[in-house]
Amino acid sequence: MNVTRNRTARWPHSTRRSADVNNDWNGYGGIFDVEPKREKLTELEEKMGQGDFWNDRQKAEAVSREARELSDVIEPFDGLDRRLADLGELHEMSVSEGDDESLAELATDAAQLAGELDQMEFLAMLSDEDDSKDAIIEIHPGAGGTEATDWAEMLMRLYHRWIERREFEAVVMDLQPGDEAGIKSVTIEVKGRYAYGYLKAEAGVHRLVRISPFDAQKRRHTSFASVFVYPQVDAMPDVVLKDEDLQIDVYKAGGAGGQHVNKTSSAVRMTHLPTGIVVSCQNERSQLKNKGTARKVLTSRVYDFYKKEELKKMEDVESSKMAIDFGSQIRSYVFQPYTLVKDHRTGHESGNVQAIMDGDIDGFIEAFLTAGRAS
Repeated sequence: MNVTRNRTARWPHSTRRSADVNNDWNGYGGIFDVEPKREKLTELEEKMGQGDFWNDRQKAEAVSREARELSDVIEPFDGLDRRLADLGELHEMSVSEGDDESLAELATDAAQLAGELDQMEFLAMLSDEDDSKDAIIEIHPGAGGTEATDWAEMLMRLYHRWIERREFEAVVMDLQPGDEAGIKSVTIEVKGRYAYGYLKAEAGVHRLVRISPFDAQKRRHTSFASVFVYPQVDAMPDVVLKDEDLQIDVYKAGGAGGQHVNKTSSAVRMTHLPTGIVVSCQNERSQLKNKGTARKVLTSRVYDFYKKEELKKMEDVESSKMAIDFGSQIRSYVFQPYTLVKDHRTGHESGNVQAIMDGDIDGFIEAFLTAGRAS
């Protein structure tokens, strides 16, 4: 994306014609695929204008959502297109009049426009049908006892910090604390536009190397935790959760939560028998609420399972559950003897471990999405 910035920001200083600049901009139309999107939006708007459009509310909401998502791409593109045309005209006038002061101002405006174009180009990478959806994150520790459960909790904190930076919303749907420290598992719903598109870059095994705070001899330990990411869906096309396909077990919730939580069977474990996918929820005092939350997570996981199986574009979620140990990690976080976070898929790395643990992972996400587009 630096190429974009350099191309656009330099032209006001030169005597390039505005037509040449507009040609550069037009070349980016292929990146954003604006015209096909415009045609699709027109088609959807015609559907929305039909008298029986809202007869099928579920289908109508899906069409309306798709139309909004298309508009969110087209309108910013058109706005930048108009601004670039204005800059081109002003540039041509300033060059013909030899107005160096105006050319300097135009250089600043062009640099700002280039930054906005970079952001648009980045969002254009999030073009899969589920990218704009909310996300569900699951974190599980690998083997290693307290070390691993503590690492899983550290990752949970990392993603909470990233969510705050994005001004998204996080809802903990299920949390099982570790026996001594950390967590055995956590399920988090992340609400925000493109939440899944961003967070899918985090799915995989994460490896930690540090001096253990739980080791009296202060030895270096290696810990692992797995992160799974699913798109949040409320309904699944061509896939229905049938009651006869579900096994629902209730049990007493564990961990902190007061006498009521520990003495009543409010926790719920829900199994989808055709796929073997299991989810659990024990955060609410009400068994009914826990059932609703478990079904919500199960819906997303089963949707993700069947989608990946049908499209054959990605590994099945279950088959991606490789051993959570050496050789399977997507990213390593080294605290000692040096500080380095490195993504093994893209080669992107950072020596500022503290910033990464505070949620500054956009560089890793961008590198993953860029590499995926290039491939």
